[in-house]
Amino acid sequence: MIRRLFSRRASLLPRDAGGERWLASLIAVLCFLACLSAVGAVSADRAAHGWARQLRSEATVQVRPRVGETGAEAAARAAETLAGVPGVTEAEAMDRKTAEALLRPWLGDAVLPDLPIPHLVTVRLDRSAPASAVSLSRALSSAGLDATVDDHSLWRGEVERSAALITVLALAAFLLTAGAAGAAVAYATRAGMAAQNGLIDTLSLNGASDSAIAGLYQVRYGLVAAVAGGIGALTAMILVAGLRFLGGSEGVTPALPLMWSDVLILSPCPLLAATVALAAARFTALARLKGRH
Repeated sequence: MIRRLFSRRASLLPRDAGGERWLASLIAVLCFLACLSAVGAVSADRAAHGWARQLRSEATVQVRPRVGETGAEAAARAAETLAGVPGVTEAEAMDRKTAEALLRPWLGDAVLPDLPIPHLVTVRLDRSAPASAVSLSRALSSAGLDATVDDHSLWRGEVERSAALITVLALAAFLLTAGAAGAAVAYATRAGMAAQNGLIDTLSLNGASDSAIAGLYQVRYGLVAAVAGGIGALTAMILVAGLRFLGGSEGVTPALPLMWSDVLILSPCPLLAATVALAAARFTALARLKGRH
């Protein structure tokens, strides 16, 4: 008799359409937020590593002219010296017009004509074997140039630390979201068992084990979470795909570049939601059944 009853496990429990609807809505929203957190973390990490690679492949040199030498001449001599250093692909002196163009958005046109602008050399490094700041400084010193090399290591470190922080925050957001979904399922399981004491007593008197009864709630809430997780993930996929389509190759902004592969990483969300629900429902049901005994 019991085997026949449990061949249709999910149908044994009376349906609470209203409660399940609210639970499914909550899980769908949580999954949607978790998916957005995951995509945001991946895209931010991608942007940060892209900036770090760009900073690693460039260096800036400030040249101070000697007595009887113009700044343009000193910068040109520094660029020629650095171009021959192993690990340097290109070195170019920055003229005043280029420097003013970089400063104009920040300072405006009024002060630029009278502003003393340092003489700079932009250095592009070999990405596979870049020259170090020490080797660049030695080459400039050997050529008799008074110059300071900035290999952007400070900025690169800040960018990489920011990427790590974003990843940690996204992981924390995911764990909090999973915890909230588990708590919601646990609450729904306890409420359902409290309302179905008579059914649970009947099953127990007919020989049903605690594990089998807990399995009923596992199936019920696991299916609810899987469907709700699929809805939340699908909504997030549509949003991410729309942002990627509207933003072109850089997504919506270079700070959060999106890729089509970001849509695919959201596909495990229904499975993860179902797993959390299965675990929460089983532990809650077994704990409550143990308390009854």
